[in-house]
Amino acid sequence: MSIFKPCDIRGVYNRELTDQDAYDLGRSVGKLIRGQTVLVSGDVRLSTIALQTALCGGLVNAGCRVTDAGILTTPAFYFAVRRTGSAAGIMVTASHNPPEYNGFKLLLENRPINQEELDYLQQTMVQKNFIKGSGNYRRDDTWLHQYRDEIVRRFQPGNLKIVLDCGNGTCSLVAPEIFHSLGYRVKELYCIPDGSFPNRSPNPAVAENLITLSRCVAEEGAAVGIAYDGDGDRVAFVDETGQTIENDRLLALFARHLLVREKGVIVYDTKCSLVVAEEVARLGGTHRMARSGHGFVGHEFLESRALLAGELSGHFFWRDLGFDDGIFSSLVLMDLLRENRTSLSRMNKALPRYLITPDLRLPFIGSPQELITDIARKLSRFPLSRLDGVRVELEDCWGMVRPSITEPILTLRFEGKTRESLSFITDLILSVLPEEIQFRAREIMASSLTVSP
Repeated sequence: MSIFKPCDIRGVYNRELTDQDAYDLGRSVGKLIRGQTVLVSGDVRLSTIALQTALCGGLVNAGCRVTDAGILTTPAFYFAVRRTGSAAGIMVTASHNPPEYNGFKLLLENRPINQEELDYLQQTMVQKNFIKGSGNYRRDDTWLHQYRDEIVRRFQPGNLKIVLDCGNGTCSLVAPEIFHSLGYRVKELYCIPDGSFPNRSPNPAVAENLITLSRCVAEEGAAVGIAYDGDGDRVAFVDETGQTIENDRLLALFARHLLVREKGVIVYDTKCSLVVAEEVARLGGTHRMARSGHGFVGHEFLESRALLAGELSGHFFWRDLGFDDGIFSSLVLMDLLRENRTSLSRMNKALPRYLITPDLRLPFIGSPQELITDIARKLSRFPLSRLDGVRVELEDCWGMVRPSITEPILTLRFEGKTRESLSFITDLILSVLPEEIQFRAREIMASSLTVSP
């Protein structure tokens, strides 16, 4: 399987992704930007130092002027690229993937790399059609401290008790310090950096990875629990009762926080609840849907000059920053709790809650595009979106089918304001799918439906 994915590059280290790949990527990026300035950093994964060293070597040999910023969270990396005005930035990270993975996130001209540019890099690496230059290398380890000072400067002090679960990831190096310096009473959980991730997977969007955090919040009597992924651009929250708050509901709360101050665009991905669009419209904002996926949501965020964008996986993009940041998002939530003088569970309960399924991930062998085209044809009498697979959205329900870009999987998701509307949209969409997919989807739904309290 290719290490080139939509929006980034990643794979299992020393099986799919090697130091030679990193070196060749450096030479390819150097050719693309013609030897301009590049800022490089990496997360705490065990393979990062070797990949980062090889990457810098390739960039220098292609004539680039390289600044190695050492170990940073991905948001601190974004911050450093912006502040330095570098022509390109490369972050060595596999984000939320398991420990054996690593990869690269790339910025060009202070924006995420697009698919055409990724294709160019892949072609250059395959053909080994490099250029030779004589660049230079310098190390600058000040950026994590500069980022920390900038974040602290933006927020008022607080005194709530919180549980901070850094998952042994890169946020361990900076998140506890930020919260302590702002006056929060912090219970640290897995806040020692360890690239083997010995205590939990780096992905906080998986419920089982938050079990210890939930228990700790209840035991400590904390106001909130916060969990980060491996590189700090994703976040998950647990309320004071130990219950995980879905990220689309957090997005609605964040939108409320911003829209009472200023009207603007709020971007959300195709898997978010109807609650998001309804809350944005109620507050006079403009809601805009983006295809699911970090790169797609980020692109729409930049294109629409949105106040805020959010993805169900836990990415929240802020106009004040220009990028997504788990720590920044956490501190906005602290502001929300302080200003509303209430608990996270009460704020959550104040939002409508509808009947929604989790992602139903089902194996599929065949041509996904042919299937999606067939589904769209069969459902053409209903309002359809082809933004991300096929999505049917009616006044009181919606359902979607989207193929995975990286594996032979179909993802289905349904929401209804009532049991009747959920049954209608589910039956409608399942009726146009192969029988084996219908059966498996109903089997999963029977055991995992989120029901309104």
